[in-house]
Amino acid sequence: MRSIAIFGAVGALVAAVALPAYAASKPAETAATVQQLAAVDAQSLVVASDATAAPLSRGTFSATTPDEIEKKKAEEAAKARAAAAAASVASASNTSFDIGRYALVSPGSGEVRYPLPQGSYNVSRTVGGAHQGADMLAPAGTPIYAAAAGVVRASAESIGGYGVAVMLDSVVGGQRVQTTYGHMIYGSRQVQAGQTVAAGQLIGFVGSTGRSTANHLHFEVWVNDGLMEPIAWLGANAG
Repeated sequence: MRSIAIFGAVGALVAAVALPAYAASKPAETAATVQQLAAVDAQSLVVASDATAAPLSRGTFSATTPDEIEKKKAEEAAKARAAAAAASVASASNTSFDIGRYALVSPGSGEVRYPLPQGSYNVSRTVGGAHQGADMLAPAGTPIYAAAAGVVRASAESIGGYGVAVMLDSVVGGQRVQTTYGHMIYGSRQVQAGQTVAAGQLIGFVGSTGRSTANHLHFEVWVNDGLMEPIAWLGANAG
């Protein structure tokens, strides 16, 4: 009994000394951060309480498939081209050019009219060599009229050596007639490609654009694809 009591006392003493030491050597648990929790469990998604959803930008397209997106892009590109073409036509037809003091229709009658008012010009040269028209010298700003009714084949601020020019397709006496009016003043064209014009209608004004050294109208006439001398053709056909 005495020995048992001694062993019990020794055990109690050992427990009293060892337990506080073990407790002191055990590291204290620290609060885990959001990042640490996520690292421990890679399959978890830990979201902070103050997180907000970022807006998803999808651009200007409501389409979802690649084909739909390409179709949408093509439609928008076509609209842009149409707008640019409309702006070009509007700028090409210069409405600020003063035509108030000019007759909108040339004097005379018949299917063919003189492209310049009678008495306003002198012919400096005509068809010969590489020159395919008649040069009708006239002051800058002299009105130019359509020699015949027809459709405007071309109208632009620059057509090769013609400079600012208008080209018409007509039918006169059952024959195909093409007439060209070159070297007009910039911004003076009064008609656009595809437009229908009447004989003697105002189409522009004499200038010196393109390959030109003086104010004049380069007037060119082709009948059934054959080059004509313009002054003689006018004399035979103009009313």
